[in-house]
Amino acid sequence: MLREKLCCFEKSEPHPQTTLCCAVSCAGTCSQFNALSCDECLQLGPQCAWCTLQNFTDFFSIDERCDTPEALLQKGCSGEFVEFPVTNVKILKDQGLGKSAGHTNVSYIAPQKMRLQLRPGSQLTFQIRVQQPEDHPVDIYYLMDLSASMYDDLKMIKDLGSTLSKEMAKLTSKFRLGFGSFVEKPVLPFIKITREELANPCRSVDFECLPTFGYRHLLSLTSSTDKFNEIISKQQVSANIDVPECGFDAIMQAAVCGDRIGWRNDSMKLLVFVSDADSHFGMDSKMSGIVVPNDGECHLDNNNEYSMTAHLEYPTLGQLVDKLVENNILLIFAVTDNQRQNYENYASLIPGATVGVLASDSRNILQLIMTSYKELRSEIDLEVLGNTEDLQLSFTALCQDGAIITGHKNCSNVKAGDVVSFNVTIELKGCLAGPRQFSLRPVGFQDALEIELESQCVCDCHQTPEANSTFCSRGHGALECGTCVCDPGFVGPKCECTEVSCEMCSGLGECFCGQCVCHPSNFGHVYGPYCECDDFSCLRFRGELCGGHGECDCGECVCHSGWMGEFCNCSTSNSSCMSLDGSICSGRGKCVCGKCECTVPGASGEWCQRCPTCGDICSLPRSCVECHLKAKDPLDECAVKCNYYCVCVCVWAALCVFMSCLVHSFPEGIYEHQKAYCPEPPNALLIALGVCMSVLIIGITLLVIWKFLVSVHDRKEVAKFEAEKAKAKWQSGTNPLFRSSTSTFKNVTYKSAGLCCCGSVGQN
Repeated sequence: MLREKLCCFEKSEPHPQTTLCCAVSCAGTCSQFNALSCDECLQLGPQCAWCTLQNFTDFFSIDERCDTPEALLQKGCSGEFVEFPVTNVKILKDQGLGKSAGHTNVSYIAPQKMRLQLRPGSQLTFQIRVQQPEDHPVDIYYLMDLSASMYDDLKMIKDLGSTLSKEMAKLTSKFRLGFGSFVEKPVLPFIKITREELANPCRSVDFECLPTFGYRHLLSLTSSTDKFNEIISKQQVSANIDVPECGFDAIMQAAVCGDRIGWRNDSMKLLVFVSDADSHFGMDSKMSGIVVPNDGECHLDNNNEYSMTAHLEYPTLGQLVDKLVENNILLIFAVTDNQRQNYENYASLIPGATVGVLASDSRNILQLIMTSYKELRSEIDLEVLGNTEDLQLSFTALCQDGAIITGHKNCSNVKAGDVVSFNVTIELKGCLAGPRQFSLRPVGFQDALEIELESQCVCDCHQTPEANSTFCSRGHGALECGTCVCDPGFVGPKCECTEVSCEMCSGLGECFCGQCVCHPSNFGHVYGPYCECDDFSCLRFRGELCGGHGECDCGECVCHSGWMGEFCNCSTSNSSCMSLDGSICSGRGKCVCGKCECTVPGASGEWCQRCPTCGDICSLPRSCVECHLKAKDPLDECAVKCNYYCVCVCVWAALCVFMSCLVHSFPEGIYEHQKAYCPEPPNALLIALGVCMSVLIIGITLLVIWKFLVSVHDRKEVAKFEAEKAKAKWQSGTNPLFRSSTSTFKNVTYKSAGLCCCGSVGQN
């Protein structure tokens, strides 16, 4: 049955713990996408199939061959003629987990290799298992900053090899240790380049130290702790000017120079980075004129020194990540507290990297290394390696404690020997250019699951065409997947027509024997000699084609009776424009599309009934009435002017009032009026005399009122003066402002007793 073919799995070595499943959606239809070949049909979705049965459809409905398997069966295409590739999974290698599997090459991930074949748009889920190794080999490379600030740290780690070896012996019997150091690029502006400073960078502080160097590999990985201690005891510090060091240069060389360092393929590779300063990276070296990008290659000379330190830029963080992942190296940053935040930022971008706070003199380095190692050993985290473009991967972790964590690919608190599982779901978005290889590997592990993925976008029936088939007009074409692929010069469903130049059919049809055969459309009917017309591309009004009052013909609306306009949204009836007096738009406009458009200036309203500047209704027949009063033959002369009917009071310029004016536009020109009165003209002399007398009387009245007010004001001022005069404190004969012209004074310097000398000084 076709339904049973949706998934097919093959295992070279089945394993009871390996679970495989796939999901394919069969919802929807495929025929609506007008696929004209088997390959096009497969690319529409994983639910689509192609019928290869001859004469299943005619040429005009070839797209009907593409549909869901169930729909094709209902149409009469038997299962043997249905081309329906299915998702296929083949396990190429699955030797079991750990030493208990009994294999020479022990693997801690299962399965180890598989091949997947997926339809575009399909999903596939499989499960992998990972075991935390017991007694796993461990390589630790100790990479130390030997700038002058690390002088006390160098003394503190003189016995690190012995103590670290004793602690690691409790966890693994296969432990090795190596050592390297770094300072800074020996170029300006990172160092001073005078002859004295080059020989002794510490001379300014009266201290003897080594010349500045970039990176030195001093001890390859070894199980001899004595050699490690000996190397440590021989080290001396150096110095540079700026605070950051060339630590990333050293990490890059330690990662890519695997032969010199001595990394083992099956070991857990730990690189312990020890420093109390930040590290240069990327384009920092441009300050010294170094502009050649780091090439990520090993450049250790015969003395195991980094020979390109003055020629290549510092590596970028992205380059470090690539090389550390490629060589499966785990990085432990042992840095002082003031640098912790910087290196935590770096570690967040490097898979498997951890950060530990180093004491100022490195006295806690042993504890830091052991803590970081145990943290790394207690966690299993999957990483994806290789090209996964156009793939959507999702994970579900099934941890050793029974926890199921959707969207995660890591488990914590894993002990040696524990087994954890991960459900991996792969969704293929589209067709791939060729087979795609990628792998899944636990961080820090050497073992990985290798996956080869192929997209199923080509039908098998294309592989076995029937050349020169008699079905195709006596050998004028090859029969492939139930349809004819015509030889050059022939066209048609059975290659029965010679090739005739044909227009492009507007991109909406196929040229068949010199004529366009239009493709069907879900929107309507496509027609015309060149498929240039349709019945659905007209303008819409309020969401309806041709306003719902017409038919669409080749892009233009053909309106129904009683309707007009580009959208067929205008009624030809004037009933909606009829004003209350029975006229069209009150005689002040015209009816357009069922609405009044006022043409008389000042007119407004739904029927142009408001017009403040137009006068009242009685002014409309004025020209008609005047014509009847003055014309000798009113019926002939007033026919054009008399187009009104009213009953009103008419007042002319002569102020004569005519009552009950009845005017018709009938040929007989009915006109009636009744003259009421014409008032006498006013007496101009009497009016002028009355105006003059009024002005005179008003002027005299105002003058009297003004004189009265002035008199009242003067009396008030006199009364106020008399009141102030009565309040005066001096006699009426004395002027309080008068001062005598004679001054009298006493001579204080005269010594005679009893005598007084007085004098007067007259003032002019």
